[in-house]
Amino acid sequence: MTTDVSTDVNKGMSGSLITGILLIVLGVVAIALPSVSTIVVETWVALLLASAGVAKLVHSFQTREEGGFVWKLLLGILYIATGIMLFANPLTGVLTLTLLLGSFLLTEGVFELILAFRLRPQQNWTWELVNGIVTLALGAMIWFQWPFDAPWLIGTLVGTSVLFSGVSRLMLALSGRSTPNQSGQAA
Repeated sequence: MTTDVSTDVNKGMSGSLITGILLIVLGVVAIALPSVSTIVVETWVALLLASAGVAKLVHSFQTREEGGFVWKLLLGILYIATGIMLFANPLTGVLTLTLLLGSFLLTEGVFELILAFRLRPQQNWTWELVNGIVTLALGAMIWFQWPFDAPWLIGTLVGTSVLFSGVSRLMLALSGRSTPNQSGQAA
């Protein structure tokens, strides 16, 4: 019985190890080729929007007796049209997504700063303040560098995220291997 459990654990660790290495490689490639990875991300967003639009259209017809049919239908069409536009014009889509990201970060930074001052009586409120300042600065950097940062920004950010996900997965898998098998100790 313990050999079955330890075999399953080893398979899981091997899978995590392989996944971690694969994510690291993909992250490095995305960072090394940021323009390509930006287009891949933009295309992925386009496909997600178009797919969500199809789902919304189906839902609108399935629930047409419940009311709001026209609005549900229009929303589905909007999703599909946006997805098709992003897919058909990827460079324009990259510019738009980068501008939206900058706008989002600027807005989030302002909200984080307001929250920080609301939390001011609490201990460690300055962490929220620093978070707000950094987020606001990132949003401003994107806005003031736009459109020049658009071709590489999204791909670099996604690549960095994938790289760190891979490193954390790899480290967790390696730490699991170095820990003694607890089921073997109990026997």
